[in-house]
Amino acid sequence: MNKCSNMYADVFEKFRDKQGNISSDDVSCLLMLYDAAYMRTHGEEILDDMITFNKSRLQFLMMTNLEPDLAEEVRRTLETPRFRRVERVEARRYISVYEKKAVQHKTLLVFAKLDYNILQAIYCDELKELTIWWKDFQSRTDLSFARDSMVEMHFWILGALYEPYYSYSRTMLTKFTLLASLLDDLYDNYSTTEESNVFTTAMERWDGQTTEKFPAHMKALLINILNTTNKIEDELKLQKNRHAELVKKLVICTAKFYHAEVKWRDQRYVPTSVDEHLQISMRSSVCMQIINLVLISENWVDVDWEDDVDWVFTFPKIVRGVSIVGRIGNDIVSHEREQASIHVVSTVQTCMKQYGVTAEQAKEKLRVIIEEAWMDIVQEYHDQKRPMELLEKSVDVARTIDFFYKHDDAYTSPLSLKDTITLMYVNSV
Repeated sequence: MNKCSNMYADVFEKFRDKQGNISSDDVSCLLMLYDAAYMRTHGEEILDDMITFNKSRLQFLMMTNLEPDLAEEVRRTLETPRFRRVERVEARRYISVYEKKAVQHKTLLVFAKLDYNILQAIYCDELKELTIWWKDFQSRTDLSFARDSMVEMHFWILGALYEPYYSYSRTMLTKFTLLASLLDDLYDNYSTTEESNVFTTAMERWDGQTTEKFPAHMKALLINILNTTNKIEDELKLQKNRHAELVKKLVICTAKFYHAEVKWRDQRYVPTSVDEHLQISMRSSVCMQIINLVLISENWVDVDWEDDVDWVFTFPKIVRGVSIVGRIGNDIVSHEREQASIHVVSTVQTCMKQYGVTAEQAKEKLRVIIEEAWMDIVQEYHDQKRPMELLEKSVDVARTIDFFYKHDDAYTSPLSLKDTITLMYVNSV
């Protein structure tokens, strides 16, 4: 991603003929233009047209006798343009691609493999630590109602924070997002309205003592969430982190965001518009919390993140965009499964009601909203009104969410991640 300048759409005019089409059938050229066009923002019609034309042209060329490697590159680009790919997954893929090239920089390839293997070893050490913690957590709490996806959650965080110096942040964020996942499952499927109300009140008070009304599993869960969060806060304070107490605030926010959806679930309420739905549901995507925890956990001595942390809490354009990518992407792939049981209505159902369309038509409309959210993300990235570290990691969170929900809900049903997980943690290069 270019960190220095904006993308000027007019530059692309020289690649178009008098009819406005790309005057080339060179596949590599079309791929590069297609990738570059996805750095578009709102109102850049030249880039919109370029995406439409190049997509059609590349799909046609896929049916010709392209070399297998080139055909695979076209398929992958049409599925996910380069700007939206998870960096570590793409790095591993490209090592294999680069090895096949006739002309190579041998030293560069050696260092790329060394980098990959060193980071893989670091990730595995983190998983060992997390496995010990997670097994201890499970031994203290009945989690039969919840998804057990600790490795997948670490990979989720790795997608946004892959660099070696983020080791503590990855471990801490994996714990946090696992707690968020437990809260999600609890509020969605395993608590009555009254239990949800009492549980949320106890979370807001940060009180594990007044739990007489709780079933045993909810009492144990509450106490373990409080204890884990307190321990994270203590660790940050030992690092002289000025924002340590905000971790508690983010955990409470997460519980409140999920609790806000319980009323919709119990009343079988369908919002009148997707916008109304997103006012509540985008907050439960946990993207704001992850982005803020990235800032909080860094604790750079020469950087004061306080203003930026406060800014992220307001769901500015880039955070809202990332959250919408997560919320709608999740809903599109999990709609049928979730609606088979009593569950809060999804944006798919809301869109169906708003426009009087079928589920498939609603999904197409929602994909347009996702594209608009990506434009918001790109625009705020280009504007560079906040530290690049914050903006880059926000984009990385969006990339990882897009990867998880590309074809199905890979967090809830992680079988589709098997090959990627194996490459990330098991197979060295």
